[in-house]
Amino acid sequence: MKVGILTFHRCINYGSYWQARCLVEGVRALGVDAVLLDHQSVAVERAELRCAFRPTLPTPVQRQDFPAYAAKTRKFRAAFDRLPLSAPFPLHQPDRLDGYDMVLVGSDEVWNLQHPWYGGCPTFYGAGVRARLAAYAASFGNQDSGLSPDWAARLDGFSAVSVRDENSRRIVRAALGREPEMVIDPCLLFPPPRRASNDRSDHIAVYGHNFPAWLVEPVRRHARARGLRLLSIGYRNDWADTQRLDAGPAEFDQLIGTAQGVVTNFFHGCVFALLHDRPLLAAPTPYRANKVHSLLASLEAADRIVTADSSAAMLARLLTQPIDAARPLGAMRARSDRFLRSTLGLAA
Repeated sequence: MKVGILTFHRCINYGSYWQARCLVEGVRALGVDAVLLDHQSVAVERAELRCAFRPTLPTPVQRQDFPAYAAKTRKFRAAFDRLPLSAPFPLHQPDRLDGYDMVLVGSDEVWNLQHPWYGGCPTFYGAGVRARLAAYAASFGNQDSGLSPDWAARLDGFSAVSVRDENSRRIVRAALGREPEMVIDPCLLFPPPRRASNDRSDHIAVYGHNFPAWLVEPVRRHARARGLRLLSIGYRNDWADTQRLDAGPAEFDQLIGTAQGVVTNFFHGCVFALLHDRPLLAAPTPYRANKVHSLLASLEAADRIVTADSSAAMLARLLTQPIDAARPLGAMRARSDRFLRSTLGLAA
């Protein structure tokens, strides 16, 4: 069986990179001939580059940060080239693909019609794809509205559909009149290779940008009280002590893994804190709220989402206690594994 995985595999974004890599490597480990479908678009590449050099908008980027963001971009591009890729093809001409028994769409926000540059691309809905279609951990991201009949009809052509958050499940249910499977992000199903070291550094990882003002000072006080640095990964946060704007995907994994705690407003900040069993608090932005709330609620860890009403004592507690998610995460992994094996026609 030859499988092509259709996702956002060239985004200069840690979560997008790792979900693509973990899914393709995980499927290949099951004995399936799988590659990432290497779609190309000049417009998308330009949009990615603009975002890579101005990633903290609406907060302006300091010119002194451009070299670090350029280094980060080079590291991502080198990492992309090491992925198992198909021959390149134009994003809007998937009919050029041939010889695939299945195209597996997902993970990431592949069905988000409001995505700033991929939104409205019918390829991710299977248009023009000449293979059996299935979806693993697909998401609508911040899109709360339902689907028009035309978009719903495209999804109806999928032989198997799974999503990774409750908002996406609601949209698919309303569009298709059937319940999609709820599965976990590929990083949680097929974790990246772990190093043997259990070393911990002297930092709390800060992952995201444009954090709310009410969060900053309590986190700073907690870090100072414990003699820890606040280390910002991939994006400038001036309230952090150290800026690692040039971190590549592997360095992101390592810096989360050695942190004493994780402060994030991103979905994959939560995912990698879970993978490394790191204390976590999350203050998701509206853009990412659907994904973060659904993930943490499914793990019985909704208390990790903090608000302006959260006390300093509560924030300190969250940053010293890892999430006890072994039981719900184990059940979700088992369900996700069953869905994926069944979809791929593999024995359980």
